[in-house]
Parts: sequence; C-alpha cells; structure tokens
Amino acid sequence: MPENFLASAPAPRVRFAPSPTGFLHVGSARTFIFNWLYARHNHGTMVLRLDDTDAERNTDASVQSIFEGLRWLGLHWDEDYKQSERLALHRQAAEAIFAKGLAYRDFTPAHTGESDQSSGLGAWLFNPGMRDMSCEESNRRAAAGERFALRYRVPRGEGRTLHFADVVYGPQSKAAEEVEDFALLRSDGMPTYHLASCVDDADLRISHIIRGQDHLTNTFKHLLIFEGLDAEPPQFAHLPLLVAPDGTKLSKRRHGPVVSVTTYRDAGFLPQAFVNFLCLLGWSPKNDREFLTLDELTTAFTLDGVNRANAVVNFKEEDPFDPKAVWLNADHIRALPMDELSRRLEPFFEQAGFHSSPEKVGAVTPLIRERIKLLGEAVGAADFFFVDQLAPYDPADLIPQKGDAALALRVLQHAEQVLAATSFDHESLEQALRQAAASLGLKAGPMFQPIRVAVCGRKNAPPLFETMAVLGRDVCLERIRQAELRLESAFPVEQ
Repeated sequence: MPENFLASAPAPRVRFAPSPTGFLHVGSARTFIFNWLYARHNHGTMVLRLDDTDAERNTDASVQSIFEGLRWLGLHWDEDYKQSERLALHRQAAEAIFAKGLAYRDFTPAHTGESDQSSGLGAWLFNPGMRDMSCEESNRRAAAGERFALRYRVPRGEGRTLHFADVVYGPQSKAAEEVEDFALLRSDGMPTYHLASCVDDADLRISHIIRGQDHLTNTFKHLLIFEGLDAEPPQFAHLPLLVAPDGTKLSKRRHGPVVSVTTYRDAGFLPQAFVNFLCLLGWSPKNDREFLTLDELTTAFTLDGVNRANAVVNFKEEDPFDPKAVWLNADHIRALPMDELSRRLEPFFEQAGFHSSPEKVGAVTPLIRERIKLLGEAVGAADFFFVDQLAPYDPADLIPQKGDAALALRVLQHAEQVLAATSFDHESLEQALRQAAASLGLKAGPMFQPIRVAVCGRKNAPPLFETMAVLGRDVCLERIRQAELRLESAFPVEQ
C-alpha cells in the first residue's frame, strides 16, 4: 500500500500490545517507537494495550518493567487498556462467530489449548471428527460439562486464497487450505491471543497494525477473524526483526540482559539517543542522516523508509552495546544543554555514593562532557572531584616523561608555594603556573604533569586549570603535599 495513500487517510489509530512475560525487549521498544512516530507524524492516536490474558505467564514484575521502560523512553501514549478487563467482550465475539457457523467445538483432549498440533505426517490442520460433528452431538457433550476448545472453521475445499497488502513486504497470499483450524477459546474459556487481539483491534478501531515480521504469518488467521466479526481489517505493516551478529533473533532466553531496555538505561544511555539508535535498525530517512532529534524523527518517519532486511545489533560478549549506539549517545550528550546534562548525571553520582550538591555537579559537568560516551562513565571520569582521599596511584606517574623524581618533587614544592598565594580561578591559575614553569626553566608538559597527577590521581584528566578551580585551593594544596610524600617514600635515593 503506497505511503501517500495511507497518509491521506483519516488520522490513524495504532497500538502497541506487549505481553507482560518479562522485561521490555529492545525489539518491542522499537515496535512501540515506530507506532508512536507513525501516529505523531500523521496526527493520529497511540494506544497502549496490555495483552495480559495469559495468566500463567504474566507477572506483576513484568508489567512494572514494561511500564518502567516505556516511561523512560519519554514517549507518551493517548489511551491504554488491559485485555484482562475485556474478557466478556472476547467471549461474546467468540459466541457470535460460533453462532454464524464459522467455529466449532473441539472436545479432543490434546487439542483443547492454543498450540498447533503436528504429527509425523505433517502439519496438523483439523480433526475431521470434531469439525464434522453434528450440532446436536456437540450441544449434548457441551451440556454434559465436557471440556472443549472453540476452533475457527477455516474454509476448505473452496479453493480460497487469503491475501493482504503489507506496507513493508508487499502483497501476501496463502491458500486457506494451509491454515489450521486455530483456537479462539481454550478449554478453560479463556480467549487465545488471536481472538483477543483481533477483537480488541476491531473494537478500538485500530486502523494500522505495525508489528514484528514474526507475526506476518498470523495475519492470515486474523483476516478470518475480522471476517467473522464483520470488521474491516486494518492495514498491516510488518517490521524486520532485530538479530544478533550471528543472525539469530534477539531473544530474552538466549541473549539475556543485552536485549533489555533497562540495561541501556542503567548504563547511561539518554532516552533520545536510544530512540535514535533503534529507529536506524530497520528504517532510514531519505537523506541517510544518522543523528536525529525526536522532532526530526517525527517529521521524517514514514513506513516507506522501513527496510525488509533484518537489522543486526552489533554487540559482543565483552561489550553489550552496539558501537553505533554508543557513538550516537555521545553525540546526544554533547548536544544537551549543560544544565540538563548535569541534572541527568546527578543520579549516577548519587548511586556511586558521591553525595554532592547540584552546584558541584554543575561545575564538574562541563569538564567531563567531552570525555564520556555514556552517562555511567561520568563516575569514573570525575570521581576525584568528590572523594576526600584519592585512590592509590603509582608515584611514578608523577614523574614527567623527560625528567626524574627529583624534578617532579621540585615542581610540586614550587607549585605549592605559588598556589598558596594565587586566586583559584582559571585565568589566574594558568598565568601563575605558566610563570612558575618559566622560572624553573621548564616547558608546560613537565610542569603540569606532576601537578595534574597530584590533584587528580591520574595522567588523563579534564583540563588542569578548570579542574583545580573546581577542586579549590585547600584540596589542591593537600593533595600536592601528599604527592610530595609519595615521591619521597618511593624514590628516597633520588631526592
């Protein structure tokens, strides 16, 4: 179906219908995002429907995890429903289909559930004894309390072909003869996924079903249910799957936390960067840009841009995150206003036990923004700003590449004298320490390295003068004195 035709139709109603059987999968998150973008691009309605009729597998923890993940994305929906609160509607629909002669009771014990049956002779399609049972016999056994599943009476012997136009994969067709008589109600009276999903889609007036490609084959069954409901089928758009580097479908069971949205959140991905990354898995804008804000994504998103090929998430055992995801996150971090980035960093410092004021975090943030790709890396990049005592470091790090311990000690002692009388702002510190280097006959490198390691506990650190200004005079002087003691203890002969 051409995209321009869909866009010219009345405002769409789309839905995201997760089953609460685990954490929010990255593939499910992408499906939600694509639905959300399609709705917003076309000024439509985004419906969140919890498909929670499978009581044996659903858990409250999973429900909370799904909502937690969706809220983190920051993409709000317009309506929400729970299938478990709509069971009466599902059963009423099943009874109406049965009353039309489009369904029958299956009393076979092995066939009273939702799963399809198979045998060594090939795929199971139907049980003739059940399908052809007279109404009188079926009613008698049901009245006697015998358990049964209610199955759809798929058309057979008519040469009928089921077909639909998928927005992504194009025309799809299948002989009705190849579709098994699938269950509508289980033997306990609970609706199957197929029935509940279609009844709710029809009742909620869903106009476009945008879901994973693994549901494409289910669509043929769903066409029959919509027909039984006298409802016009929605437009279907199936999305390419997300796969691991080895080509296998991303799975909670096989790949674990790497496919959970909360893993990205906890590592310090920005939600807007994560949304940006997921959109590029199976979709691309016409100008092939990669860094896109949410507004830009909303403007650019069309189903024409969805690819048919599965999308690879390039993670490794030692590194759970796709390099492109990390690169995009770094770009989004640099694009954030400084005060917002500071606010987002505060929880990571708190979680690490660094209880500091927002003002202190705000002063540190500009110094580390270019040095982090994930919010969680801020703790390692800036821990020395928040601790009373530096972690142990190798005293040899205090010694410049072209120098010895004696030179390093002389630099620190001279710096201690200079800093005691210097204003602790960036310009004053830079001027004083450059003059101190000149008085010692040193270039900037041999002068600044001992001081940097002394006050930061490492060679690689944010810009020296800004760092010292944030640390303050007392902290810097105390750390320089401790560094002098380290040198004297580690290299007593050279002093």
